[in-house]
Amino acid sequence: MNLQFLNLQNGSDIRGIAMEGIPSEKVNLTNDHVKWIALAFGMYLSKKSGLNTEEISISVGTDSRLTGPDLQEAIVNSLSSLGITTYTCGIASTPSMFMSTKFRKHNCDGAIMITASHLPFNRNGMKFFTRGGGLDKADITELLTKAEELYQANFSSTKSGTIIDYKLIDVYADYLVHKIRKETSDIRPLEGLKIIVDAGNGAGGFFSNKVLKPLGAKTKGSQFLDPDGNFPNHIPNPEDPEAMASIQAATIEHDADLGIIFDTDVDRAAIVDRGGKIINRNNLIGLMSAIVLEDYPRTTIVTDSVTSDGLTDFIESLGGVHHRFKRGYKNVINESKRLNQEGTESVLAIETSGHGALKENFFLDDGAYTITKIIIKMAKMKTEGKQISSLIESLVEPVESKEHRIKIQTEDFKTYGDKVIEDLKAHVESLDGYSIAKVNYEGVRVNSEEANGWFLLRLSLHDPILPLNIESNKDGGVEKMETEIRNFLSNYKELSTF
Repeated sequence: MNLQFLNLQNGSDIRGIAMEGIPSEKVNLTNDHVKWIALAFGMYLSKKSGLNTEEISISVGTDSRLTGPDLQEAIVNSLSSLGITTYTCGIASTPSMFMSTKFRKHNCDGAIMITASHLPFNRNGMKFFTRGGGLDKADITELLTKAEELYQANFSSTKSGTIIDYKLIDVYADYLVHKIRKETSDIRPLEGLKIIVDAGNGAGGFFSNKVLKPLGAKTKGSQFLDPDGNFPNHIPNPEDPEAMASIQAATIEHDADLGIIFDTDVDRAAIVDRGGKIINRNNLIGLMSAIVLEDYPRTTIVTDSVTSDGLTDFIESLGGVHHRFKRGYKNVINESKRLNQEGTESVLAIETSGHGALKENFFLDDGAYTITKIIIKMAKMKTEGKQISSLIESLVEPVESKEHRIKIQTEDFKTYGDKVIEDLKAHVESLDGYSIAKVNYEGVRVNSEEANGWFLLRLSLHDPILPLNIESNKDGGVEKMETEIRNFLSNYKELSTF
């Protein structure tokens, strides 16, 4: 079989179809693939660190996906053949894998997480970390190119590195518990609070028993904590309406003070408050902004491009600066890092999908750490008789919002999509009551005076899709903008309709 590698790249991750089960989707990520990719990562780490492979240690973990254990075994054996010391972590979260490079006991040189986030059960993938953070897109391209070279040369190595079992998720949970106790000056700061978790049968079930319970919280009503790669209850995804409805219903049914939901590998999260209000997307960004702005009153909050105008007003009302950047959690995080390097303080980078990264936490997008920050604030507010959602009472939400995903039905979709966007810019200039936003980092964001709202048309990072986000602060505003956009797009025969 002729293995293909570069088509497995998905931005700064590797993603592929790892098992059969969905008609017409053929397996393209096998044990053989990850074997060669692991070899390439071991050599990459050796080159970057200046250490021999025998001097390197790498941790390997997986989320709850069915193919995880076999892929993990193939990766561990491959790394061991280079003489690398390998720590097998079993079920873990993506953020905990990075933290394995920071915890003093093992202090790994690198880490590999086997995950495909919220994608269907038949998918899997890999994320990579060094002590400096996650690999970027260019690094992944380099890895896959090297893996292809090793495969074509039929490279082999017969060294035998040490393989050690590592209960990483226990160490990580203890780290979070210690932080909450330290910040609240209380051994059981959640005493008297009922907090439930919906892990969606992903890797986040540990948070209920290993973090919340030791802190005194009542967790009865938590659901889908056991890892199950079939995902029998709902997709573990804070952006999925069914998943959010599930944790919302559970929070109301059990009269919980807080409901928490994680995605499969726990790098994203969302919450439901005591009244059953869903706090995700703009609301979650607003909540995290309110928390960090108490300690950093003039800091810059970096978000993705589809955040609302109401969020901008809210952040500015608290003394902060809202810097709306590109979609893609890596883009948002790297932009926040860039601002800091240039002398502009930015302590929070957060995307509407639920990826949130804090400067104090190595700019690691970590859903469990996001929730930890919320819980610390919640515990402090408990003594004042206040609810966590009171922090965002003044955040104005749009009256209407909608997202369309317009398919580009031509092979060179990037060129076609870019042309549509450029033509739209010219078209808007000729329209009364419409204006292009002053700052655009991707696509084109257009303000509508008549509809009291805005729309953003951009090209997807990886797929032949033009996502269209629309928000309005008046009834019927979205429909007005939809009509205008639909009339414009009707001239482009390679686009699907909406």
